[in-house]
Amino acid sequence: MTDADNDDAHRFIRRPDGETLAYKQVSGEGPTVIWIGGFRSDMEGTKALALEAAAKVRGWAFLRYDHFAHGRSSGDWKAATIGRWREDAVAVIDSIPGPVVLVGSSMGGWIALLAALARPEAVVGLVLVNPAQDFTERLMWPGLADHERQAILRDGETVVIEEGLGAYALTRTMFEEAKGWMLLDGPIGIAAPVYILQGRADATVPWTHAIELVGRLKGGDVRLDLIEGGDHRLSTPTDLDRLVEAVEGMRSSSKRPRREG
Repeated sequence: MTDADNDDAHRFIRRPDGETLAYKQVSGEGPTVIWIGGFRSDMEGTKALALEAAAKVRGWAFLRYDHFAHGRSSGDWKAATIGRWREDAVAVIDSIPGPVVLVGSSMGGWIALLAALARPEAVVGLVLVNPAQDFTERLMWPGLADHERQAILRDGETVVIEEGLGAYALTRTMFEEAKGWMLLDGPIGIAAPVYILQGRADATVPWTHAIELVGRLKGGDVRLDLIEGGDHRLSTPTDLDRLVEAVEGMRSSSKRPRREG
Protein backbone atom coordinates (compact mmCIF):
# COMPACT_ATOMS: atom_id res chain seq x y z
CA MET A 1 0.00 0.00 0.00
CA THR A 2 1.04 3.60 -0.43
CA ASP A 3 1.04 6.01 2.47
CA ALA A 4 -1.50 8.80 2.68
CA ASP A 5 -1.70 11.91 4.81
CA ASN A 6 -5.41 11.61 5.57
CA ASP A 7 -8.32 9.24 5.37
CA ASP A 8 -9.77 11.01 2.32
CA ALA A 9 -6.83 10.29 0.00
CA HIS A 10 -6.87 7.55 -2.61
CA ARG A 11 -4.49 4.72 -1.81
CA PHE A 12 -3.50 1.72 -3.87
CA ILE A 13 -2.84 -1.97 -3.34
CA ARG A 14 -0.39 -3.36 -5.87
CA ARG A 15 -1.26 -6.84 -7.05
CA PRO A 16 1.33 -9.49 -8.03
CA ASP A 17 0.80 -8.86 -11.76
CA GLY A 18 1.45 -5.13 -11.37
CA GLU A 19 -2.19 -4.02 -11.50
CA THR A 20 -3.38 -1.68 -8.77
CA LEU A 21 -6.57 -1.53 -6.71
CA ALA A 22 -7.67 1.95 -5.69
CA TYR A 23 -9.30 2.38 -2.30
CA LYS A 24 -10.22 4.89 0.37
CA GLN A 25 -10.13 4.16 4.05
CA VAL A 26 -11.53 5.65 7.25
CA SER A 27 -9.81 4.92 10.56
CA GLY A 28 -12.01 3.69 13.38
CA GLU A 29 -12.71 1.02 15.95
CA GLY A 30 -14.01 -2.52 15.70
CA PRO A 31 -14.20 -4.73 12.62
CA THR A 32 -13.47 -2.96 9.35
CA VAL A 33 -16.50 -2.53 7.11
CA ILE A 34 -15.50 -3.23 3.49
CA TRP A 35 -17.74 -2.00 0.69
CA ILE A 36 -17.78 -4.28 -2.38
CA GLY A 37 -19.53 -2.66 -5.31
CA GLY A 38 -21.53 -4.03 -8.20
CA PHE A 39 -20.88 -4.81 -11.84
CA ARG A 40 -19.43 -1.71 -13.55
CA SER A 41 -20.01 0.37 -10.41
CA ASP A 42 -17.21 2.34 -8.78
CA MET A 43 -16.64 3.26 -5.14
CA GLU A 44 -18.22 6.69 -5.56
CA GLY A 45 -21.79 5.36 -5.54
CA THR A 46 -24.54 6.57 -3.24
CA LYS A 47 -24.50 3.58 -0.88
CA ALA A 48 -20.71 3.53 -0.55
CA LEU A 49 -20.63 7.23 0.28
CA ALA A 50 -23.50 6.89 2.76
CA LEU A 51 -21.60 4.18 4.59
CA GLU A 52 -18.43 6.27 4.59
CA ALA A 53 -20.32 9.21 6.05
CA ALA A 54 -21.75 6.95 8.75
CA ALA A 55 -18.28 5.57 9.47
CA LYS A 56 -16.90 9.05 10.07
CA VAL A 57 -19.76 9.99 12.41
CA ARG A 58 -19.97 6.67 14.27
CA GLY A 59 -16.29 5.85 14.51
CA TRP A 60 -16.26 2.77 12.29
CA ALA A 61 -13.21 1.48 10.49
CA PHE A 62 -14.29 1.51 6.85
CA LEU A 63 -12.83 0.80 3.41
CA ARG A 64 -14.27 1.12 -0.09
CA TYR A 65 -12.43 0.12 -3.23
CA ASP A 66 -12.75 -0.23 -6.99
CA HIS A 67 -12.72 -3.65 -8.61
CA PHE A 68 -10.12 -4.52 -11.24
CA ALA A 69 -10.99 -2.55 -14.42
CA HIS A 70 -13.41 -0.30 -12.51
CA GLY A 71 -13.07 3.31 -11.44
CA ARG A 72 -9.54 4.30 -10.46
CA SER A 73 -8.25 0.73 -10.35
CA SER A 74 -6.19 -0.47 -13.29
CA GLY A 75 -6.95 -3.36 -15.61
CA ASP A 76 -8.25 -4.31 -19.04
CA TRP A 77 -12.02 -4.71 -18.89
CA LYS A 78 -11.91 -7.62 -21.35
CA ALA A 79 -9.63 -9.52 -18.92
CA ALA A 80 -12.03 -9.10 -16.01
CA THR A 81 -13.54 -12.23 -14.48
CA ILE A 82 -15.40 -13.25 -11.35
CA GLY A 83 -12.32 -15.13 -10.19
CA ARG A 84 -10.16 -12.03 -10.60
CA TRP A 85 -12.61 -9.90 -8.64
CA ARG A 86 -12.73 -12.57 -5.93
CA GLU A 87 -8.92 -12.69 -5.69
CA ASP A 88 -8.76 -8.92 -5.37
CA ALA A 89 -11.42 -8.88 -2.63
CA VAL A 90 -9.40 -11.47 -0.72
CA ALA A 91 -6.30 -9.29 -1.16
CA VAL A 92 -8.17 -6.35 0.36
CA ILE A 93 -9.23 -8.49 3.33
CA ASP A 94 -5.65 -9.71 3.77
CA SER A 95 -4.40 -6.12 3.87
CA ILE A 96 -6.37 -5.43 7.07
CA PRO A 97 -5.01 -6.63 10.47
CA GLY A 98 -8.35 -7.53 11.96
CA PRO A 99 -11.83 -8.90 11.39
CA VAL A 100 -14.03 -7.51 8.65
CA VAL A 101 -17.69 -7.06 7.83
CA LEU A 102 -18.31 -7.33 4.10
CA VAL A 103 -21.04 -5.23 2.51
CA GLY A 104 -21.72 -6.37 -1.05
CA SER A 105 -24.14 -4.86 -3.53
CA SER A 106 -25.47 -6.82 -6.54
CA MET A 107 -22.41 -8.53 -8.07
CA GLY A 108 -20.55 -7.37 -4.97
CA GLY A 109 -22.80 -9.70 -3.00
CA TRP A 110 -21.50 -12.66 -5.01
CA ILE A 111 -17.91 -11.51 -4.51
CA ALA A 112 -18.54 -11.03 -0.78
CA LEU A 113 -19.87 -14.57 -0.44
CA LEU A 114 -16.87 -16.00 -2.31
CA ALA A 115 -14.46 -13.95 -0.19
CA ALA A 116 -16.16 -15.11 3.01
CA LEU A 117 -15.68 -18.72 1.92
CA ALA A 118 -12.00 -18.00 1.20
CA ARG A 119 -11.32 -16.17 4.48
CA PRO A 120 -13.73 -17.56 7.10
CA GLU A 121 -11.38 -16.64 9.96
CA ALA A 122 -11.48 -12.95 9.00
CA VAL A 123 -15.09 -12.37 7.93
CA VAL A 124 -17.38 -11.92 10.94
CA GLY A 125 -20.49 -10.76 9.09
CA LEU A 126 -21.99 -10.00 5.70
CA VAL A 127 -24.60 -7.44 4.66
CA LEU A 128 -25.80 -8.07 1.11
CA VAL A 129 -27.88 -5.65 -0.96
CA ASN A 130 -29.83 -7.29 -3.80
CA PRO A 131 -27.10 -9.93 -4.06
CA ALA A 132 -26.47 -11.26 -7.57
CA GLN A 133 -24.66 -14.55 -6.97
CA ASP A 134 -24.33 -16.66 -10.12
CA PHE A 135 -25.73 -13.75 -12.17
CA THR A 136 -23.69 -14.53 -15.27
CA GLU A 137 -25.36 -17.92 -15.68
CA ARG A 138 -28.72 -17.38 -13.98
CA LEU A 139 -29.59 -13.80 -14.92
CA MET A 140 -27.34 -12.20 -17.54
CA TRP A 141 -26.93 -14.98 -20.12
CA PRO A 142 -30.66 -15.78 -20.33
CA GLY A 143 -31.40 -12.05 -20.58
CA LEU A 144 -29.24 -11.48 -23.65
CA ALA A 145 -30.73 -11.39 -27.12
CA ASP A 146 -30.09 -14.48 -29.21
CA HIS A 147 -27.80 -12.59 -31.60
CA GLU A 148 -25.72 -11.39 -28.63
CA ARG A 149 -25.29 -14.91 -27.30
CA GLN A 150 -24.37 -16.14 -30.77
CA ALA A 151 -21.76 -13.37 -31.16
CA ILE A 152 -20.17 -14.28 -27.82
CA LEU A 153 -19.97 -17.94 -28.78
CA ARG A 154 -18.75 -17.22 -32.32
CA ASP A 155 -16.48 -14.19 -31.82
CA GLY A 156 -15.59 -14.42 -28.14
CA GLU A 157 -17.33 -11.18 -27.24
CA THR A 158 -20.12 -8.76 -28.00
CA VAL A 159 -20.67 -5.11 -27.13
CA VAL A 160 -23.84 -4.19 -25.29
CA ILE A 161 -25.24 -0.77 -24.46
CA GLU A 162 -27.10 -0.48 -21.18
CA GLU A 163 -28.72 2.57 -19.64
CA GLY A 164 -26.58 3.82 -16.79
CA LEU A 165 -23.66 1.52 -17.66
CA GLY A 166 -22.86 2.70 -21.17
CA ALA A 167 -21.31 0.50 -23.86
CA TYR A 168 -19.12 -2.39 -22.75
CA ALA A 169 -17.93 -5.79 -23.92
CA LEU A 170 -19.23 -9.09 -22.60
CA THR A 171 -16.69 -11.83 -23.18
CA ARG A 172 -16.97 -15.58 -23.49
CA THR A 173 -14.04 -15.77 -21.07
CA MET A 174 -16.06 -14.05 -18.36
CA PHE A 175 -19.05 -16.35 -18.78
CA GLU A 176 -16.98 -19.52 -18.95
CA GLU A 177 -14.68 -18.63 -16.05
CA ALA A 178 -17.66 -17.72 -13.86
CA LYS A 179 -18.98 -21.28 -14.07
CA GLY A 180 -16.25 -22.28 -11.64
CA TRP A 181 -17.62 -19.92 -8.98
CA MET A 182 -21.30 -20.84 -8.96
CA LEU A 183 -22.84 -21.05 -5.48
CA LEU A 184 -26.50 -21.95 -5.89
CA ASP A 185 -25.92 -25.53 -6.99
CA GLY A 186 -25.20 -26.72 -3.45
CA PRO A 187 -24.95 -25.69 0.22
CA ILE A 188 -22.97 -22.54 1.02
CA GLY A 189 -21.10 -23.08 4.26
CA ILE A 190 -20.63 -19.64 5.77
CA ALA A 191 -20.57 -19.55 9.58
CA ALA A 192 -20.72 -15.76 9.83
CA PRO A 193 -24.18 -14.15 10.06
CA VAL A 194 -25.66 -12.87 6.81
CA TYR A 195 -28.16 -10.02 6.51
CA ILE A 196 -29.81 -9.59 3.10
CA LEU A 197 -31.67 -6.46 1.99
CA GLN A 198 -33.69 -7.24 -1.13
CA GLY A 199 -36.08 -5.03 -3.07
CA ARG A 200 -39.32 -6.70 -4.08
CA ALA A 201 -39.49 -4.47 -7.17
CA ASP A 202 -35.93 -5.18 -8.29
CA ALA A 203 -36.12 -5.76 -12.05
CA THR A 204 -32.42 -6.74 -12.32
CA VAL A 205 -32.12 -9.30 -9.52
CA PRO A 206 -35.58 -10.71 -8.70
CA TRP A 207 -36.45 -11.24 -5.06
CA THR A 208 -36.80 -14.98 -5.68
CA HIS A 209 -33.04 -15.04 -6.30
CA ALA A 210 -32.52 -13.97 -2.67
CA ILE A 211 -34.95 -16.61 -1.45
CA GLU A 212 -32.89 -19.27 -3.22
CA LEU A 213 -29.72 -17.91 -1.60
CA VAL A 214 -31.27 -18.11 1.87
CA GLY A 215 -32.11 -21.75 1.22
CA ARG A 216 -28.50 -22.52 0.29
CA LEU A 217 -26.78 -20.74 3.19
CA LYS A 218 -25.77 -23.18 5.91
CA GLY A 219 -23.83 -22.66 9.13
CA GLY A 220 -24.79 -19.22 10.40
CA ASP A 221 -27.75 -16.98 11.13
CA VAL A 222 -29.46 -15.57 8.03
CA ARG A 223 -31.86 -12.64 7.94
CA LEU A 224 -33.73 -11.54 4.83
CA ASP A 225 -35.63 -8.25 4.60
CA LEU A 226 -37.89 -8.04 1.54
CA ILE A 227 -38.43 -4.35 0.95
CA GLU A 228 -41.79 -3.52 -0.58
CA GLY A 229 -41.34 -1.27 -3.61
CA GLY A 230 -37.56 -1.46 -3.35
CA ASP A 231 -35.70 -1.34 -6.67
CA HIS A 232 -32.23 -2.56 -7.61
CA ARG A 233 -30.46 0.53 -6.35
CA LEU A 234 -32.08 0.69 -2.90
CA SER A 235 -30.70 4.22 -2.56
CA THR A 236 -33.61 6.29 -1.23
CA PRO A 237 -32.95 8.05 2.10
CA THR A 238 -34.98 5.36 3.86
CA ASP A 239 -33.03 2.62 2.08
CA LEU A 240 -29.71 4.21 3.05
CA ASP A 241 -30.77 4.54 6.68
CA ARG A 242 -31.78 0.88 6.67
CA LEU A 243 -28.41 -0.12 5.21
CA VAL A 244 -26.46 1.90 7.77
CA GLU A 245 -28.41 0.37 10.66
CA ALA A 246 -27.95 -3.13 9.23
CA VAL A 247 -24.19 -2.60 9.13
CA GLU A 248 -24.19 -1.07 12.61
CA GLY A 249 -26.03 -4.08 13.94
CA MET A 250 -23.65 -6.50 12.24
CA ARG A 251 -20.64 -4.69 13.69
CA SER A 252 -22.14 -4.63 17.15
CA SER A 253 -22.97 -8.33 17.11
CA SER A 254 -19.43 -9.33 16.20
CA LYS A 255 -17.76 -11.07 19.13
CA ARG A 256 -14.63 -12.43 17.50
CA PRO A 257 -11.24 -11.13 18.64
CA ARG A 258 -9.08 -9.13 16.26
CA ARG A 259 -6.39 -10.96 14.35
CA GLU A 260 -2.82 -9.89 14.89
CA GLY A 261 -1.37 -8.01 11.96
